[in-house]
Amino acid sequence: MSNKWQYAKRAVAMQSSIIRETLKIIKKPGVISFAGGLPAPELFPVEEIKQACELALEKSSKLALQYGETEGIEPLREFLASRLQKSGTPITANNILITSASQQALDLVGKLFLDSGVYVICGRPTYLGAIQAFNAYGPQYVTLSSDENGINVDNLEDLIRKYKPRFIYLVPSFQNPDGRTLSLERRKKILALAEEYYLPVIEDDPYSELVYEGEKLPTMLSLSPENVIMLGTFSKLISPGLRIGWIVAPPFAFDKLVKLKQGADLHTSTFSQYVVYEFLKAGNLDKHIEKLKQVYSKRLKAMKEAIAKYFPEGVVTSNPRGGLFLWVELPEKIDTTDLLWSAVEKGVAYIPGTYFYPDGGGRNTMRLNFSYSSEDIIEEGIKRLGNVLKEALVK
Repeated sequence: MSNKWQYAKRAVAMQSSIIRETLKIIKKPGVISFAGGLPAPELFPVEEIKQACELALEKSSKLALQYGETEGIEPLREFLASRLQKSGTPITANNILITSASQQALDLVGKLFLDSGVYVICGRPTYLGAIQAFNAYGPQYVTLSSDENGINVDNLEDLIRKYKPRFIYLVPSFQNPDGRTLSLERRKKILALAEEYYLPVIEDDPYSELVYEGEKLPTMLSLSPENVIMLGTFSKLISPGLRIGWIVAPPFAFDKLVKLKQGADLHTSTFSQYVVYEFLKAGNLDKHIEKLKQVYSKRLKAMKEAIAKYFPEGVVTSNPRGGLFLWVELPEKIDTTDLLWSAVEKGVAYIPGTYFYPDGGGRNTMRLNFSYSSEDIIEEGIKRLGNVLKEALVK
């Protein structure tokens, strides 16, 4: 029977995430995957989470298994507020909305600000999950190129005046996909313009705690709390399966976000919230982050060394100091979307960079993840990928 239902325009226009689809394709045995943004499963704090689950049920079962407030459970919000206050951010629990990880937060931001045809300013490249979330609301994108200091902001004021964007979207620390960090000087310039033009800045911050080299820069929220909405998540720091994230917003936006979330899911899982709270209260987070940093820094070093050893000349890579990703730029003749299937046949996978460009481009780029695989597997995978690249360049 033919399907003659009439769908909303946004539903017809939606596309699947290339990352989700690629992860399905590369499940064949023997493929080394640098494609997903996956934390290392062997590092999940299983025993600590098990204890947190038991404590949540022993101490708070009547609350943890019941409906909850849309804003999230107060103890978790208080803990997050206290942690952010220590980093210089003058907020309270009343500024924090618990979400179903940061992907829901991105969707709520889209619902709050975007209409069909309005503009968003973001980097080129930028996070694919944000593009997918925002696209449901029909915006157009104005993109800024990036270098090792993050997005270039020289002509930002001209673009603000011309396009009157609804917000600027940034992943300022160890950006997904390129691993680059926005310099303090550029952060301040963006925020000064945001204040002048009453323009919200959306600071997506999943990675800033995962610093392997140098110092952690102040968040944009801490520099301008009235002009920044920050999105955070425990997906990369504890476990993505728990699906606990948050939004920090000034009071005049917070109430609207709460109402939008009520229509989406009433509230985030109360049980997951209590589990995360018990995990945090036991003092597990900082110890676990240190463990992640020790392991991931070695894996990043292994990937850099393998690239230097096995990749052909003419290939340029980013130089991340933290996070989960490394970015590769190839000679213009290479299309990494076409090359992916050859790579999978040779037993290695990545995400083509073009999907991180909301206005097109980047066909000669790719994103590599270094957190998921061990150092010896990283070397073997980069060796395989290097051979694929060398073959492509001589064709």
